Amino acid sequence: MNNSRRNFIRQSATALAGTTLATAIPAESTAAIPGNMPIAQADKLRFGVIGCKGMGWSDMRAHLALPEVDCVALADVDQSVLDQRSNDVFKLRGNKPQTFKDYRKMLEMKDLDAVIIGTPDHWHCLGFTDSLAAGKHVYCEKPISANIEECNVMLRAARRHPKLMVQVGQWQRSGTHYDQAHTYLKSGKLGNIRLVKVWAYQGWMNPVPVLPDSTPPPGVDYDMWLGPAPKRPFNANRFHFNFRWFWDYAGGLMTDWGVHEIDIALFFMGAKAPKSIMASGGKLAYPDDASETPDTLQTVFEYDNFNMLWEHATGIDGGNYGKTEGIAFIGNNGTLVVNRSGWELIPETKRSDEGIRVNKIDALPYQAKGTPDYVQLHAQNFVEAIKKGDPSILRCGIETGAVAAINAAMGNVAFKLGRKVLWDAEKGEFKNDLEANALAKARYHNGWKLPG
Repeated sequence: MNNSRRNFIRQSATALAGTTLATAIPAESTAAIPGNMPIAQADKLRFGVIGCKGMGWSDMRAHLALPEVDCVALADVDQSVLDQRSNDVFKLRGNKPQTFKDYRKMLEMKDLDAVIIGTPDHWHCLGFTDSLAAGKHVYCEKPISANIEECNVMLRAARRHPKLMVQVGQWQRSGTHYDQAHTYLKSGKLGNIRLVKVWAYQGWMNPVPVLPDSTPPPGVDYDMWLGPAPKRPFNANRFHFNFRWFWDYAGGLMTDWGVHEIDIALFFMGAKAPKSIMASGGKLAYPDDASETPDTLQTVFEYDNFNMLWEHATGIDGGNYGKTEGIAFIGNNGTLVVNRSGWELIPETKRSDEGIRVNKIDALPYQAKGTPDYVQLHAQNFVEAIKKGDPSILRCGIETGAVAAINAAMGNVAFKLGRKVLWDAEKGEFKNDLEANALAKARYHNGWKLPG
């Protein structure tokens, strides 16, 4: 970013602060932010995307709701995805971004300010550390990694670049109704909280059909897609969205959905690291489908003064309290249940601590009609942090993302071992457990090396 652009961005930060995306309009080459300040094309924040198929594009589209953001570059191993997203940007803005099959070439762009990382999970660490080393701000999809070692590498990389903003795509942190629920929890009215239930029941998930290996689609650089993952023949089941259900690339629902919900649970409880973890489950719903990660899982995390129970199930929606996903804080006086639809209070009718009474509150809507989507609020928060040069205002910085990802990864370690594991928070490793610590490591293949 050149000096004139940097100065403009800092000067316009005050104009942006306090606005909402409800007032934002699609940006053209001379779009305006609130206050009718025109934004010249040269003064916009220039974004690039690594991995443009699913969440990468969803995140970019949320940022393009802000008039001071432009998409100038796209990187993806699939030429058909590059063509599609290039056309999508043209429809929104009237200009086509540069496209790259190798993201490292994109990072050589001198005027690129920020990068969105929407690749499969096994590519997050490399894309993240390379982007920071190239001097770019980073918006990284969750989980930041499916293994503990990469999480720590990414933490150290971010600390080496304190002037670069890092936002993790755990956008529930930008949900105002989560703030409301948190405020109530801190009031103490629930009494002592002894158990937190966290769950994701995914009724939309069908079995992954067994498919034969095949050749990669035309225009796909499959070797680049594999990157540090083990060398395997191409299989359509492992490509694009379904990579989530294979250990080579991700951690299943434990890390995919788990980081969202576990993040909120630990944030509300002021906890970071468990003392022990045990897990049980497996492929109980679809034992013969092509996926590897468990479709049914219960994981118990022991923290100081409370336990947390994570559970997930595919193919059914009948989760706790009649909700497909959410977090329940179970106290002596009542239970607070919060999810993406809102929050509610369920009184404990037979007792209360010190005469404190919890009144029933039916589910409150997560947002009023006409207010902006929380993914867009998360994007706006990232842009505000860049403009102000202030990482303290980020709703989900790298430290927050790492806590959620590491805890979720611990659950998968316990599941793979089939036994209870103990965590040494001071050393940042499993306690006297060579097997567990081996599973916490990243394994790089095909000549790729874990960033130093």
